[in-house]
Amino acid sequence: MRPLVRDSWERSWRQRVGAEGLPPLALDAEELERYRLEHPLADAMAMIRGLLLPGDPATSGVIVAVGDHAGRLLWVEGDLDKRVLSGEMGFVAGADWSEDAVGTSAPGTALQLGESVQIHQAEHYNRLVHPWSCTAAPVLDPETKRILGVIDVTGGPEVATPQARLLVDATARAVESELLVARLRARSTIAPPSPRRSARKPVPTRAMLRVLGRDRARLEIFADDSESVVELSARHAEILLMLAIHRQGMSADRLAELVYGEGASPDTLRPEMVRLRKVLQRSVPELAPESRPYRLGMPLETDAHNVLSLLDRGAHRVALSSYRGPVLPESTAPGVEEMRDGIRAALREAMLTEASIDVLLSYADIPEGAEDEEVLRLCLEMLPARSPRRTGLVSRIEKLQGD
Repeated sequence: MRPLVRDSWERSWRQRVGAEGLPPLALDAEELERYRLEHPLADAMAMIRGLLLPGDPATSGVIVAVGDHAGRLLWVEGDLDKRVLSGEMGFVAGADWSEDAVGTSAPGTALQLGESVQIHQAEHYNRLVHPWSCTAAPVLDPETKRILGVIDVTGGPEVATPQARLLVDATARAVESELLVARLRARSTIAPPSPRRSARKPVPTRAMLRVLGRDRARLEIFADDSESVVELSARHAEILLMLAIHRQGMSADRLAELVYGEGASPDTLRPEMVRLRKVLQRSVPELAPESRPYRLGMPLETDAHNVLSLLDRGAHRVALSSYRGPVLPESTAPGVEEMRDGIRAALREAMLTEASIDVLLSYADIPEGAEDEEVLRLCLEMLPARSPRRTGLVSRIEKLQGD
């Protein structure tokens, strides 16, 4: 084992990194989009694509990823087929690929060492990444020399050659030069001094509603370095989920129908809205619903939407691990039932049409897939002829047919 790899494995072991775990999703879809717009490397993406993905990116044979200084992937582009496969190991935009999260990998180890790194197949600490090779180089601030981010190329053995390292290094240096030129141009224009900002109290920056597999939803509020949690009643969870889905707002009539059923009177809803506002005013007043139409005062993320976002990005394994169960399982609110069925249908469709055999087998072990004969038969088709798992699948199919 190369000394560079051995040292990285030792760091990973000391950090108790799992050898088969999936990377955490550090940024959801909305947070990712906001962060991209503000990141210093956003303006350099056209240059990176031109140097590393010439021609048609979808058939390029490689994946190009750009991450921030902490190892969170912000852009993952390139060959379509390879992106689908790499999505199974969580190599998607928003995921944390730092060394502390996934162990030895080119982007994470390059950030750790502050220099370009190549990692070949089984040199990766995480076994899920063993089929892949990668080359990555950090991008430095041209003036302060602090790390701004990392550029990574992932694919087969051909992406970890000396020539590939030269190309990725050259791309990083070209980006640094472009950043410096852009700053010098900006300084040539004298801007008026900006007024001093008055000190203000920290306000919530993010709110997450967790409804998967939970009858009593959990509202998590993040503000700077602090976090608080509010346990919601079943009815308040239903209302908040409906408002999170319909961000443009809803009339009292429509919200009452989604929560209580067709023909429900808004008079039934209004007292519950008063109680919900009081709960939120104590913990996160910025989120308290507004009236006419009913809508939330700030964006509200949900773990259910995150699963859909992961499926859209091809991260089937991560999506399945993030799926904790049906949306508010005991709820009979029409809007919740519709959301619950939609999540189940999207997950099943992705498993049947795009997932690898390992992910499909994992899906067959959860309640949604355990008694789905089509899922079990597809597993049989995809498994090797001598796989020991075939016997158990045949037995389960026969039991379903007997029932």
